[in-house]
Amino acid sequence: MLKKMLSIILISFSLHSIAQENTSKRNILNEQSVVRGEDGLVYPYSSWKKLISTGKYAIKGRNTSTDRGNPEYLLYELTADQRAAYFDKLPKPRPSDAFKEGDDFKGFKVTDMNGNKFDFRTAKDKVLVLNFWFIKCPPCVDEIPQLNELVAAYKDNPNVVFLAIALDEKYDIKNFLKINPYHYNIVDGGRYLANKFGVAAYPTHAVIDRNSKVKFGTVGLAPNTISWIEKSIDESLKAN
Repeated sequence: MLKKMLSIILISFSLHSIAQENTSKRNILNEQSVVRGEDGLVYPYSSWKKLISTGKYAIKGRNTSTDRGNPEYLLYELTADQRAAYFDKLPKPRPSDAFKEGDDFKGFKVTDMNGNKFDFRTAKDKVLVLNFWFIKCPPCVDEIPQLNELVAAYKDNPNVVFLAIALDEKYDIKNFLKINPYHYNIVDGGRYLANKFGVAAYPTHAVIDRNSKVKFGTVGLAPNTISWIEKSIDESLKAN
C-alpha cells in the first residue's frame, strides 16, 4: 500500500478510516472538506491534519451541510479511554528493516552537539530511544512536539536515554531549534550512523531494551507511533 519509504505519513489512511466509521456516507476527507472544531471554528486542512496526527483528536460526521450541500465534519478531542481504544484498533506501525525486533543491538560511542558523551557499547540497564531524522523531512518535524512530551514523561528516570541522530550539520540544526525546540539529545552530522545501521527511511525510531536487544523499530509516522514507543519503553523498564 505504501510505495515510498521516505517521508511516509499514514495519516491519510487513518483519516479515511475514521470518516468511514463515523459517517453514513463514505466521503473521503481532503483539503476541501469542511471540518469544524468543538469551539465552532472551521479548521484549515493543515491544522486539523496536524491535530489528527497526534492521536489526541478524531473526526466524525455532523448532521449539517454547507451551503453547497457538502457534509461537515466535527473535530473533537479524545478522552484517555477513547485514545486507548482508538490506538488498539490501529495496525502496528510499519516495522523498520534497520532495527528488527529481537535483534542484538551493536552499540556505538558518540558525542551530541552540546558536548555530552555517550557510550552505548558498555551501557547496562539503560533503555535507549533512537530517532533518525533530518530537518527537511515533514513527518520528522511534525512529530517533534509529541516526542518532547515523551521526553518530559521520563525526565526523572536516568535509565531512559533519548538520542536523535540528525543528518544535518550543527549550524543548520541550531537555526532550526530556534523555532522548533527538540528535547532529545541531538547528534549532528549523523549520516555515518544512519549508514552504519542501514537506515534508509525517515523518520526511523528504535527502542533498545536493557539487554541490548531491539524492542521496537519503525519507519514513518503513524498516529500510534508515539504510543508504541512509550509502550516499548515501559515494557523494557519492567523486564528483568
